[in-house]
Amino acid sequence: MNESVEIVVGHLPFTVRRSVRWMDCDPAGVAFTGRFSEYLLGAVMHFYRHIGWGPESGRAGSVGLPCKHMALTFNVSLPPNTVVDICIQVGAIRERSFDLLANAYLSDGRLAFEGVFSPICIDPQVRCGVPVPKALREVLLSHQPATEEVQP
Repeated sequence: MNESVEIVVGHLPFTVRRSVRWMDCDPAGVAFTGRFSEYLLGAVMHFYRHIGWGPESGRAGSVGLPCKHMALTFNVSLPPNTVVDICIQVGAIRERSFDLLANAYLSDGRLAFEGVFSPICIDPQVRCGVPVPKALREVLLSHQPATEEVQP
């Protein structure tokens, strides 16, 4: 396996493989609760790069995508050297915000944790909400499961 902590291993669904490091863990030998947020955010940043949006996109007139909401549900503890595959799919797309749904699986297929990351589109100059740009909406739709209902 690649010795990186995170590596993109799939594009549909978009999947980031993450290894739990010893330094991520508490004295009981399991990943600190706060590290799960880091794992989710790392996968989201890889997804942003993949779709060509986000803080490093360099798009002229690009929208900012700060977090409006984030939630995590923990299903199993993660000791050092555990590997999880974090799958990111697009959930609801609203007028100004959308949901990125994350499911992190262990190598045996068990769900380790699940999360939602909901960015809101803003004009970075005035820091107020703006509609999801058409080009962003189109790329998000391509990462939405066929069964997901899209909200306008």
